[in-house]
Amino acid sequence: MAQSKEVAPSEEIAKNEETAQKEEAAGSEVTESEDVAPSEEMAATGLSLTVTHSNEKYDIHVTPQQGAQEPIVQDLAQVVEEATGVLRPCQKLIFKGKSLKEMEQPLSALGIHNGCRVMLIGKKGFLAKDLQAEALCKLDRRVKATIEHFMKILEEIDTLILPENFKESRLKRKGLVTKVQEFLAECDTVEQNIGQEMEQLQSTNLALAE
Repeated sequence: MAQSKEVAPSEEIAKNEETAQKEEAAGSEVTESEDVAPSEEMAATGLSLTVTHSNEKYDIHVTPQQGAQEPIVQDLAQVVEEATGVLRPCQKLIFKGKSLKEMEQPLSALGIHNGCRVMLIGKKGFLAKDLQAEALCKLDRRVKATIEHFMKILEEIDTLILPENFKESRLKRKGLVTKVQEFLAECDTVEQNIGQEMEQLQSTNLALAE
């Protein structure tokens, strides 16, 4: 299949959002027969869906987690990641113009049944399972180094002694300290997210090993 012309991420998202809005409008005209909830047997055996991403289509089959009665949004996101290479944190799944945000919500509650089409917005950045832990560790080290660098900047700012009559300079120094503290808070958030992803990856690897 010929490769499509490369489009800037912002342009791609804008086009996909526009398409999603059109789908939402079209979804309101769907007949009642298309919105009928799937049978329990169908939900238990999984759903066959089509995922569209940019100019590509993927036929996928979503099955419920072990012990669950039917697939949920999280199950869909996992299969989409495997099929398209778009990591779950980078995914935006849309059905009939509505974003699927609640990971624990059953697909049937959203009106998703066999043959439905789901739109995916997200940039590919797939890493093989054995490379994900290494990439997360490298990213964690970079974040820690950035935090250390910001802390040193705060220490250097703190050593600056300005006379009382340098009011404008003192205000600028205060503003700079506030800005650096905001960056530190963002780094802390990123570090926490990395830790959560690493724990999830380790849990997945342990489950696979068992």
